[in-house]
Amino acid sequence: MLSPINHLPAKNVTILGATGTIGLNTLDVMAQHVDRFNLFAITANANVKGLFALCVNYKPRYAVMLQADAAQELSSQLKAIGSKTIVLHGEESLCYVASHDEVDTVMAAIVGAAGLHPAMAAAKAGKCILLANKETLVLAGNLFMQAVRDGGAILLPIDSEHNAIFQVMPRHQGEHLAIIGVKRIILTASGGPFRNASMAELKTVTRAQALNHPNWVMGPKITVDSASLMNKGLEVIEAHWLFNALPNQIDVIVHPQSIIHSMVEYVDGSVLAQLGNPDMRTPIAYGLGYPERLNSGVSSLDFLTTARLDFTAPDLERFPCLRIAYEALNLGGTGPAILNAVNEIAVEAFLAEKIGFMEIPAMIDAVLSASVIDKVESIEQLEAIDYMARQSAMSWLSCKG
Repeated sequence: MLSPINHLPAKNVTILGATGTIGLNTLDVMAQHVDRFNLFAITANANVKGLFALCVNYKPRYAVMLQADAAQELSSQLKAIGSKTIVLHGEESLCYVASHDEVDTVMAAIVGAAGLHPAMAAAKAGKCILLANKETLVLAGNLFMQAVRDGGAILLPIDSEHNAIFQVMPRHQGEHLAIIGVKRIILTASGGPFRNASMAELKTVTRAQALNHPNWVMGPKITVDSASLMNKGLEVIEAHWLFNALPNQIDVIVHPQSIIHSMVEYVDGSVLAQLGNPDMRTPIAYGLGYPERLNSGVSSLDFLTTARLDFTAPDLERFPCLRIAYEALNLGGTGPAILNAVNEIAVEAFLAEKIGFMEIPAMIDAVLSASVIDKVESIEQLEAIDYMARQSAMSWLSCKG
């Protein structure tokens, strides 16, 4: 579909985390609008096979791998077929392709704390940032938002929930929500695969069961987070920074159909919602085309087939991760960074079948409760806090073993 303003020059796009679900969906949307976008760079951690295939199909100028040996292997394979893609490696190179003068838009989709530095580089360089990495805001919300303001960057949330809120929220420059007539933000949660499971059943959840999400196709870490509702807890912290919302202005409700992606309630009693099929190409297309609307390739929502929309309150006893996330947000300072670090270790341990599903919140609660919470001063401080929290989590794991 040709744009009404397709005379504008094509945007150069860097995709951080190109081999993941968000990255692949971004490439899918871009491929539908070849006149609108050029692929400047793609990155991956160590997935040589995946990045090689993307380089062959999409021919980016740069391909960046975090691991040096992976980059060397990729470079050899690309040279063997005569590819002109330049292969780089390391965190510095990630920041380079995120902040390059020729780049217009950066899809920040690296999972976990590893995405923080390139996202910060893009912010300082004034790029249009499509933020799919929630850990950036959870780890360093105030520092990142300040970098966005100082760099003159455009920040567009790509999480389906925050993208929904962005679409129905009045544009504001950091004012308190009450000033713009907003009463509260309502984040919807699918409830994951275990929303009807008993406590006894949750204690015996297997890796395969946790990775079987009923609505969304995502990477393993975020899928487990969705199953535990930690994903929703991280989104609460994200919403706090993105929309200048107080913790008591952010509510979560379980909506199994994942048709309403989130809502905003106004002081006059109006509630505005964004609806659509559960497909990440919708928020990705919104971000790529902003402020224009682009065809995403997502099928139209069939209201007659959908028929009903259900809502229930989250059970914080069966899903304590959501409660703990609220507690970390209320603690403020380095609390959310500690939460994020320990959760990453806990999920890794669960996926490696070293701990049970309900031991994920147990580990997080234990480490967070024993931690000293400090005011956030710098990225270097947060990196030190992140390291110490991970060490504490590993100690908890060792004691359990």
